[in-house]
Amino acid sequence: MNKYITGIVIACLTCSCGNLYSQEIIPLYKKIPGLIPSEIHEQSDSSSKRGKVSHVTNPTLSVFLPDASKTNGTAVIICPGGGYSYLVVNDEGSNIARELNSKGITAFVLKYRLPDDLIMKDKSIGPLQDAQQAIKMVREHASEWKIDTSKVGIMGFSAGGHLASTLSTHYRTAVIDNPQHTNLRPDFSILLYPVISFQEGILHRGSKKALVGENADTALINKFSNELQVTNDTPPAFLVACTDDKVVPVENTIRYYLSLHEHGVNAEMHIYEHGGHGFGLHNKTTQDQWIERCYNWMRANGLL
Repeated sequence: MNKYITGIVIACLTCSCGNLYSQEIIPLYKKIPGLIPSEIHEQSDSSSKRGKVSHVTNPTLSVFLPDASKTNGTAVIICPGGGYSYLVVNDEGSNIARELNSKGITAFVLKYRLPDDLIMKDKSIGPLQDAQQAIKMVREHASEWKIDTSKVGIMGFSAGGHLASTLSTHYRTAVIDNPQHTNLRPDFSILLYPVISFQEGILHRGSKKALVGENADTALINKFSNELQVTNDTPPAFLVACTDDKVVPVENTIRYYLSLHEHGVNAEMHIYEHGGHGFGLHNKTTQDQWIERCYNWMRANGLL
């Protein structure tokens, strides 16, 4: 492991973001791009079992390694949700990572910066910078974590699903320094009750306001309405949502699926009748387990 990573590894630690446990917690950058110095400091809600973190100023990647006898070379970078206002780092982060580890998947929980004009020069690309840096870091250190660079995916929940789908559709334009021209395209995406669109009628207004502002112009709205940005080279996707989601309309998931289908991109979608929003690993309204469906999809696509 190189000196940069070795020097900042924190092993077997409970960090400031709730109950997030991992083998390593790695800063994404030596120098954070677009940084505006401020007095803002990260905050963690210790009363939240879900693990709520806000005001992220120093983005990190938490590494969850599977048992060496199980590891299969597949990696997933997890983007927790929280409306681009906070991050749910347990229910949509570490709990998911440990479940993926049980199948031999190397997992990374991305604690990304939340859009804020007080800490970043362009808040619309701050989270995307962190997602691109995360996949760059995973690929460039793949041998150290025994990862196959052709099996690196992105997973996102709610607004984290927007970030994951943004990385999946905006990877051609680097918004970070990438001197080695490392591939920034995820090989697959897994999207749970995702925010996809900023179009009126189906948008999650809080996510739109946080990322691009309430009065964003049409060009910026369309740019980050990711169903409009799909091409025939967009990564294949596994999608899960619920019909009765009152927070992020199910149409977000459906429109992304239809756009993938129209462009000939492989995708699988599961829409549950009940479950609402934010259920994490377990939709308690059904005995069906979406994660098992996801594993079946990954097997079918040579990822397990």
